[in-house]
Amino acid sequence: MAAAVSATAPLAATLLPLASGFGYVVAVLLVKRASAHGVGLWRTAFISNLAMGLCFAPLWALGGQPIDLAHLWQPLLFAALFFVGQVFTFAALAGDVSLATPVLGLKILFVASASSLLLTDAVRPAWWVAAACATAAVILLQWVPRGASGLVPVKPADNAPHPRRVVLLAALAALAFALADVLVQRFTPEWGPGRFLPLAFGAVALLSFGLIPFFHAPLRTLPAAAWPWLLPGAVLLAVQASGMAWTMGNYGRATAANILYSTRGLWSVLAVGLLGGWLGTAGERKLPPGVFRRRLVGAVLMFAAIALVTF
Repeated sequence: MAAAVSATAPLAATLLPLASGFGYVVAVLLVKRASAHGVGLWRTAFISNLAMGLCFAPLWALGGQPIDLAHLWQPLLFAALFFVGQVFTFAALAGDVSLATPVLGLKILFVASASSLLLTDAVRPAWWVAAACATAAVILLQWVPRGASGLVPVKPADNAPHPRRVVLLAALAALAFALADVLVQRFTPEWGPGRFLPLAFGAVALLSFGLIPFFHAPLRTLPAAAWPWLLPGAVLLAVQASGMAWTMGNYGRATAANILYSTRGLWSVLAVGLLGGWLGTAGERKLPPGVFRRRLVGAVLMFAAIALVTF
């Protein structure tokens, strides 16, 4: 298995997901600034997916196994799951964000469950405990009372999905992303990262052209002021995705990687607290004391999960 590629694998397998989690939050902050110019979720997804396809393309130089058309379904299945996960995520975020965001945190438990079913590597008992702690931490850190602003404060539209549908969409998104992560770990060693990852994310980029009919306006109508925020945000989303995909494809440990990656929930809360005025979400600082206490407990659980994975 690729988990024993080198002596430095354990350190890299820890640092890359942590760095990816932090990079995700910075990318979201940049995209959040771009959203003030009316970019919209679907145009953001389209541009970030194109950036992912371009970011992974140079990995082709690493080489790998010859392409076997009989197994081409493997990167295509990953791409379909990843893309469906995105669509369900954005559909859920069109409703009540305070419901959707915590449910998306179930991905950690889904990854652990799918790993135990689809992979030969057993999920360590400590990782199950860590996955439960991390899931609880994500819920506590990111659960925002209705009516309060959040990291991505989206007011539900008049035709927003029903709360039960929001929960279902978010759960399906978490499941799709979890299965995609497990497939990266399972199939990348067979292809080599220089083949599976460029093919998989190239397919994601191609599928993203199906989002164009859902744009509320053509890309050419984006104001010039949006691009200095949108492009770096999209590129950083691609880079952090590269870190996670490389970790799981090269070293395995999809469950542990997702537990470490879930620290993005902690970074996002800290970022909004520190940069709320700049982001236009200063209302976060006025949340009730009960929310602060829940987030404090969430932070403790998050650090406990990290300790269980790394020690």
